[in-house]
Amino acid sequence: MLAMDLLLKRRSCPRLATPAPDSCELETILQAGLRAPDHGSLQPWRFIVAQGDGLLRLGDIYYQAMQEQGADEAALQKAQNMPQRAPVVISVIASVTKEHKVPELEQVISAGCCVHAMQMAAQAMGYGGVWRTGDLCYNATVEQGLGLAENESLVGFLYIGTPVTEPSAPKTLLVDDFVSHL
Repeated sequence: MLAMDLLLKRRSCPRLATPAPDSCELETILQAGLRAPDHGSLQPWRFIVAQGDGLLRLGDIYYQAMQEQGADEAALQKAQNMPQRAPVVISVIASVTKEHKVPELEQVISAGCCVHAMQMAAQAMGYGGVWRTGDLCYNATVEQGLGLAENESLVGFLYIGTPVTEPSAPKTLLVDDFVSHL
């Protein structure tokens, strides 16, 4: 896929199935994330890949988080099954170096750029992806279950797999609606 087409036609694919990227393709996707813009060369990120039994473990973490919030059985089951919406889920974590000349916000944004780069790499390989956040992304029990340190926070979960349906064409946006000039 041509780079410009990839960027201009980017779409999230919420319904994903197998086949998933193989180990070599997954390595390439992760390498794309490692090329994100990184002021100060801090590499303020890390990734946790869940596939196979790892998806079940991630579901258990979601279940526990919802259980602690007092969710009903239907919500608990929904949370536990959420990772099964794709054959690969990459938890992207901002690992912030506090009191550094590079502001913390820039470090978190850099980790967010990793998600975008990995989604674009997956799409370039013919896979689909969707960057999910939601309440569980900002939940202390999920953070603890994933082993996050005090200086870390989740920026999202990147679900990757083969699109079940063809994504709809992107909505046409007019540059003039978003840009002003000095």
